[in-house]
Amino acid sequence: MENPINANPTILSISQLPTRKQTTPSQATNTLSSLSLLTPDDDYSSDEEDDPVDPQEIFDLISTISDPEHPLTLGQLAVVNLQDISITQSNNLTEILIKITPTITHCSLATLIGLGIKIRLIRSLSDKYRIRLLIKEGSHQSELQVNKQLNDKERIAAACENEQLVEVISRMLGTCN
Repeated sequence: MENPINANPTILSISQLPTRKQTTPSQATNTLSSLSLLTPDDDYSSDEEDDPVDPQEIFDLISTISDPEHPLTLGQLAVVNLQDISITQSNNLTEILIKITPTITHCSLATLIGLGIKIRLIRSLSDKYRIRLLIKEGSHQSELQVNKQLNDKERIAAACENEQLVEVISRMLGTCN
């Protein structure tokens, strides 16, 4: 973008972002050894069920999305934070709640960033997950309006039909792992 809305954002280095703890080689060897002692389960179902997701997995999916204004990821700009992701289970539906923090209170790109997050998760997760995005309380002057837009299925569907928006979001998602 020519004139950045936030010309001086706070930036985290990639090493500061939360990651899943790695297992040591001995832990991996023990796990593999224990697996070799198992016998096939007679009750095994061939129907694949989704593994449950955790906040770290959601963070891993969305933290690498590029910011539309800066050549940085949403994780590096602390727009998405692990502690702002919660997952609750009720009946057959799992709700994923993500609170995003715009870099400035008058960020005009908050809706676009939220749309990118929503599309990334819709593409990555099954239909059993309900995705709710909220602007973190007090972090944006139009937080209620943006929240309403980000959680309106019809507005999301309409946005996905807009070629210009799809192009921008494709660029944002181009850096995802």
